[in-house]
Order: sequence, then structure tokens, then C-alpha cells
Amino acid sequence: MTNGGGMAAIALTIAGSDSGGGAGIQADLKAMSALGVFGASVITAVTAQNTQAVTAVHGIPLDVIAAQIDAVLSDLDVRAVKIGMLATPEIIQTVADGLSGFTGPIVLDPVMIAKSGDALLAREAVQTLRKALLPRATVLTPNLPEAACLLDRLVAETPEEMVAQGHDLCTLGAGAVLMKGGHGKGDTCHDLLIDQNGIIGEFTAPRQDTRNTHGTGCTLSSAVAAGLAKGLPLVDAVAQAHDYLQGAITRADELQVGSGHGPVHHFHRVWPA
Repeated sequence: MTNGGGMAAIALTIAGSDSGGGAGIQADLKAMSALGVFGASVITAVTAQNTQAVTAVHGIPLDVIAAQIDAVLSDLDVRAVKIGMLATPEIIQTVADGLSGFTGPIVLDPVMIAKSGDALLAREAVQTLRKALLPRATVLTPNLPEAACLLDRLVAETPEEMVAQGHDLCTLGAGAVLMKGGHGKGDTCHDLLIDQNGIIGEFTAPRQDTRNTHGTGCTLSSAVAAGLAKGLPLVDAVAQAHDYLQGAITRADELQVGSGHGPVHHFHRVWPA
């Protein structure tokens, strides 16, 4: 079905809720909105979370997750999907089944560990993620530890290792992989967009001295999905998302939210803190 005129680009986020508002569904919808895209949502889990810790996680019943996906896709003209926290093998399979008829671009962010260090993906779910969803991804957006976990490797430490791991993730089925360098070393952060043929995009930024980076992965992947929903080519969607996130990190300290790892400023282009 159409969205009643086709004026608004629509993206769907399938992820967990962050009660602190800095990551997960909340960050996804803020990023999409900031970039001029209407965001719909499917909540896979509810977390009790703030800037310091995740204190509880409750998975949404599988039939309710499936019903949310069906409700959105049967009525809204969704142009791109972002997938975040899925928590368990059963939830991963439910999402894969729910998206079986969706033919648009999918951004898969393999959320495994919160900024606080708390686990968000059961260890036994990694193999299900590899088999059921990774081959559906237009672009996979792992940080370096997540990429290593998906491949059962050591964390990449050099650009050459990043390229090799990105290529191997493409071999597992992803259309492209955005290897994020936020966990790397040095004064400059390097993100590499890789497909089967090698590097198709390189995005660099000065490494910023702030602890307020909660939700950066969610925000970046949602911003990529927003660009794809507006019809941008993948490289352009990633470039737009990278620039947007750098601005959100630069302005993050102005928010002063919580006493731990605070959020980035999703609306830095819209309102001052």
C-alpha cells in the first residue's frame, strides 16, 4: 500500500527500547526525524537503561513482534529498514520471517554490547544472526569487536585487517559492510565501506574527546537507513549519515544528560542545547 500521497519518505526501525532515550528505538526515531524521514518502529525488547547501566531486559513476545512488522508493512510505504537489538535467536528468526516479503534496502546493525559494557545479544544468537539476517543486509554496520565476533576472529587493528574482515562478512552474504573505526586507535577515526570488490567509501573524522557517545551505532545505522529511504545511493547515504553523526557527537556535551555515557545531540541542526 502507499503512504497516502508518497510525500514523506518512511523508514522502519526494528530494535529494542532504551528507557534513557539515548540509544535503541529512541535514538533511531530521533535520527530519522532529524534527517527529514518519518520513522516507524517495531520494538523487540524493553530495557531498563540509563547512561550508566542496563539493569533489566525483557524480550517482547514473538507473536507481538511479528504483528508489529505486519501492521507496519501492510499499511506504510516503507522504503528502508534498520535492524538493531534482537537479543535472542527466536527474535532474530521472527524478524527474518516477518521481512521475507520486503524488497527494499536493509541496514543491519549487529548490536551486541551496550556502551556500559552490558551484553545485549545472547551468545547463542550470533550464529542465527549470521544465517538468517546477514544475507538479507544491504549494508552491515559493525564496530570492530562486533565484526570480530561475527567472524570468530581477533579484533582488527590495522586498515588491512579491517578490509579483510569486511570482505569476509560480504562473503557471508552482506551486500556491503561499513567497518566502523570508533574502537580503533589514533587521533583519526576511519570508517571503511566495503563490498566484494574492496573499499567503495572511506570516511574519516578527528577522534573527539567526549564520553557522551551513547547511541552512536544506533544513530549512524538509522541515519544510513534514512538516506536510503530518501533514495540516496549507498555511498551517499553513508556519507550523509557520517557527517550528521559527527555533528551530533561534537555537540553532545551541551546536553548534559545523565552522569555516565550521555547521548549524542540528535537535533543539533534543529535546536541548541
